[in-house]
Amino acid sequence: MQDRKSRLVTSAVLVNGLLISSLANAATVEFWTAQTQTDRLQNIELLASTFEALNDGVTVKVVAVDENEMATQMAAAVAAGTTPQLIEVNSEIIMALGEEGIVDTKTHQGVIKDIGKNRFHKGALTTLTSPTGEYYGLPYHGWIQGIWYRKDWFDEKGLAAPNTWENIETAAKALTDKANNQYGILVGTKQDSYTEQVFTQLALSNNAAEFDAKGNLVFNSPATLETIKYYKELAKYNPPGPQNWRARDYYLQGKMGMFFYSTYIMDDLALAEVAKGSLSSENFKELSGGTFDPELVKNTAFAPIITHKSAASYGTLSGLVALKSQKAEDTKATKDFIEFMYDPASYITFLHMAPGGMNPMLKGIAEDPAYLEDPNGVFKLYGADKMKQIVSGFDDIRSFSVVNGKTFPASGAIFAKSVIPRMIYDVTIEGKDPQAALDKATDEMKAIMGQ
Repeated sequence: MQDRKSRLVTSAVLVNGLLISSLANAATVEFWTAQTQTDRLQNIELLASTFEALNDGVTVKVVAVDENEMATQMAAAVAAGTTPQLIEVNSEIIMALGEEGIVDTKTHQGVIKDIGKNRFHKGALTTLTSPTGEYYGLPYHGWIQGIWYRKDWFDEKGLAAPNTWENIETAAKALTDKANNQYGILVGTKQDSYTEQVFTQLALSNNAAEFDAKGNLVFNSPATLETIKYYKELAKYNPPGPQNWRARDYYLQGKMGMFFYSTYIMDDLALAEVAKGSLSSENFKELSGGTFDPELVKNTAFAPIITHKSAASYGTLSGLVALKSQKAEDTKATKDFIEFMYDPASYITFLHMAPGGMNPMLKGIAEDPAYLEDPNGVFKLYGADKMKQIVSGFDDIRSFSVVNGKTFPASGAIFAKSVIPRMIYDVTIEGKDPQAALDKATDEMKAIMGQ
């Protein structure tokens, strides 16, 4: 089976016109990947073997490194002078490595030139761009968050897509009928990461921030306060009680009009076997349970970008990072291997390891017929047009932790302490005054930063 798969990838690469090179001198690409699961490693090793078969004299050594250990392992490798040629890791670590000056930005620039800058989703590329315009990494895969909504219900009521603050609030109100256990929206109100993710996207769309470009804490601002007040209004149309992602059950049982969620929800909406965990009354006594709706995927649309004062989407991305090397042969082989990994045949093989969780950063891939044939049979149920719209969110992906190419690790520490979710809980569940809750959160952030 493995041999057959290898031949298929090889043939597809050849069909796509990838150049087969024959390096005069031996070269090595040590590739550290954050994909540690056995099946994923086997796929990556298959791709590496295919590349080796196409490039005489090149050895690709795949090394799995737990993402939580990546920064520590890299620090040790830098100290020992044994850094790999290439790593695949999340954007926060990529930016930190870039600031250390060990990243081969020339190779990244060369890859972008060869592939075409406009092929990359703009926001994803910007996320990995330094303050001086260099690329600390190359976006490779990620997930995106937005609002999934009942398009058929919106059409029946003449509602506009929930892509602006006004449209979201109008729809949430119109689709709520509490007397019949029907709710307009789900926003997080528990003290957990789901709440922080929903709030962050809305805050970014209002130009609120945690830090300015100089690293000053600017969270306590009129923009943040306005976002908190808006969030409190949306929470009025939530199912009763503190809620988190679990309340997606209301949507899958036809009792909710829209909800914030990442692309990880795609198979739950499309496949009966996956959806059954949300179709019982086990999680909410207010729900009676239901049967899978095969029309739900067709009747669901996605708004990945929310606009108020600016456009914003939220998600995470991982990228490929070439490290500086002493050997020109290794540098060239690394660049060739990166471009091989972006070739549609290789790229789709990689992305299909986690459909919905690993989405493409190159335009055109999501609509590729081969990409739509994912192993779980999910993407073809959405269709090419909807898949294109889903990944378009990467054009405006932003975060609190990176401002104009500078990273602020304190943002991660603040996230770990759940400062923002507790602030939202205080306002939406405990009824605390928004400004007082914001002041308290700011004090906690300062304490975390040692100010």
